[in-house]
Amino acid sequence: MQKFGTKLRSLRTNQGLSYRQLATMLGVSYGHLAGIEAGKHNPSAELVLKIAKFFGVSTDQLMDDELEL
Repeated sequence: MQKFGTKLRSLRTNQGLSYRQLATMLGVSYGHLAGIEAGKHNPSAELVLKIAKFFGVSTDQLMDDELEL
């Protein structure tokens, strides 16, 4: 799950969303989301599910470093 933050950043920027916009939509703090993208924080299982549903990708695609988006 080393690439989770990179994948999340890619999904967010491809949708033209700021940290603050996405954090509000997901119900998390801006700082926590930025920390996840930077690899400083790990997302909870609940947050992984929210992100997958929001962007229409599978949890496997987000969490498995071998799989691309």
